[in-house]
Amino acid sequence: MKDYKTGYTTGVFDLFHIGHLNILKRAKENCKYLIVGVSTDEVVQQYKNKVPLIPFKERIEIVKAIKYVDMVIAQDTMDKMKAWRQLRFDVMFHGDDWKESPLYRKYVKDFSKVNVDLVFLPYTDGTSSSEIKEIINLNLVAGI
Repeated sequence: MKDYKTGYTTGVFDLFHIGHLNILKRAKENCKYLIVGVSTDEVVQQYKNKVPLIPFKERIEIVKAIKYVDMVIAQDTMDKMKAWRQLRFDVMFHGDDWKESPLYRKYVKDFSKVNVDLVFLPYTDGTSSSEIKEIINLNLVAGI
């Protein structure tokens, strides 16, 4: 992978876990300056139909504290091209679990028109905020 000047990645970062950290670390290993968009509660509700457990203001502070992150912004839209027009990054990083989705195939095409690479990083198997929430709910139901 080439060494990029400015990288960009986004996420909800609800119930921050090792998978989140792995994406940020791998992204930073491949760019000099890493910008991270943290999804607002409203954006999450629009595209995931749920509200994060951790409020936006707390999630953004957690991501700001990560040593691999150079700048944090609010992601108030899912429009990645809008983010590019504002930030002018060279590369966008994302977990490879989204690689074959229609949305990200479209982003690959759109970014190629402006010479921006979309790099998919390995997804950390066995951990996700959804899985953590499910385990918590099962434990609550079981009285554990």
